[in-house]
Amino acid sequence: MLCLLLGFSLSAARAADALTFLHTDNRDIKNDRGEKVLLRGVGLGNWLLPEGYMWKFGNQADRPRRIEKLVSDLIGPDKAGQFWSEYRKNYVTDADIQRIAELGYNSVRPALNARLFMTEDGQLKNEGFDLLDDLVKRCKARGVYVIIDMHAAPGGQTGQNIDDSANDSPELFIQAKYQDQLVDLWKAIAQHYKNEPTVAGYDLLNEPLPERTGAAPKYKNLLEPLYKRTTSAIREIDKKHMIFVEGCNWANDWSVFTAPFDKNLVYQFHYYCWDTPANVKPIEHYLDKGRQFNAPIWVGETGERDAPIYWATTEYFEANNIGWSFWPWKKMGAVNAPYSIKLPREWQQIMVCSSHRQRDVATRSRPHRGRKLWTPGRGHFLSRRRRHQPFEVLPAG
Repeated sequence: MLCLLLGFSLSAARAADALTFLHTDNRDIKNDRGEKVLLRGVGLGNWLLPEGYMWKFGNQADRPRRIEKLVSDLIGPDKAGQFWSEYRKNYVTDADIQRIAELGYNSVRPALNARLFMTEDGQLKNEGFDLLDDLVKRCKARGVYVIIDMHAAPGGQTGQNIDDSANDSPELFIQAKYQDQLVDLWKAIAQHYKNEPTVAGYDLLNEPLPERTGAAPKYKNLLEPLYKRTTSAIREIDKKHMIFVEGCNWANDWSVFTAPFDKNLVYQFHYYCWDTPANVKPIEHYLDKGRQFNAPIWVGETGERDAPIYWATTEYFEANNIGWSFWPWKKMGAVNAPYSIKLPREWQQIMVCSSHRQRDVATRSRPHRGRKLWTPGRGHFLSRRRRHQPFEVLPAG
C-alpha cells in the first residue's frame, strides 16, 4: 500500500468532539465555538447514484437508469430489486466512515439521485431518506460532517450521464415542473435535517449546464434565479445550514453569479487536472470572486489523476484557504482512488453487455438469468473483496 501523505493526519480524537452547526464568517467557515473549519473530505460517489465508468461499463450502461435496466435484463426484475437493496445497504458502511475519520477527513459529500427521494411525478419516497439517515448517524458518531449533494436533480441539470438524464437534455431548465420538484425536494430535505448539525450544508446542484453540449449558453441565465428561489424556500424552514452553489459548465463558470444572495453562502468549483503532461492550473479568477463576494470557496470535487497531482493541488488549495473533497472514495478496478474494488469473476462478460444496445442484452444475458450478479458482502463492502489499495490520501493538518 502506497501512502500519499498530504501533510499530517488530524487526530482521531477529534471524532469524539461534538459537531456544531457550521456557518460562513467572511471568507472562512466556522463552527459555533468560533473555530475555523477547513472542510477536507471525500465524495461518496457510485452509492446512491451509480456511474457506469466506476463499474467499467460502456455507454449503454453509463448512468443509473441504464445500469438498472442492464441488471434487470441480466437477472430479472425480482432479483434486481434484491440486488439494489443489498447494494445500497452495503456499499457505504460504518467501516467506511470509520476509515475516513481515521485518515483525518472531516467531511463526506454523498451524491444523491433525486429518484431515490422522489418519484418521477414528484411524490416523496422514504428509501433515500432512510439511507441518508443511516449515513448521517454514522458520521455523527465519528465526528464527520455531511454535505448533501444534489448530483441528479429532477429532470436532470446537465443532460449527461452524471445526472441520470433520461433524454440527454437538461430538462430541469426546460420544464417548469422539474424546477418545482427540485424546490419541493430541497424543502423536504431541509425539513428533515434542519436541526441536525452533522449536516454541514446543502449543495443545491452538481455541475449544471455543460458548455460543450450547448446547454450553458442556452440556459445559464436561469441558474442563479433557480438558486435564489431554492434558497428562499429552504430559508423558510431552515435558517442555519450553509448553502453551496456551483457555477455552470461543470461548476467552473462563475460568470453566472452577480452577488451573494444569502448570508450563509459557499461558492464551489471543481478541479481536475487532465492535461498531458499534468500541470496545476491557476485558480486566481476564483480567488478574485471570493474576495469580491467576501465568501468562502470550496472545491467540491478533485481527483481522478495520480498521487503527485493530488498532493500539489490540495497544498495549493489550502495555501489559499480553500477546503476540498476528493472524488471518489472508492470505485472498481482503480489505481487512483483511496480504495479499489477487485473486479468480480466473469465481470468481463457483464462489461461486454454494457457496451451493446439494451435490446441485445436479453439475448446475450440468458446464462445469467436466475444467478446472483454481484453483491457486496455483509458489513463493509471492501472487507471481503479487497485488499487492493493503491494508496490512501491523507488530508493535510
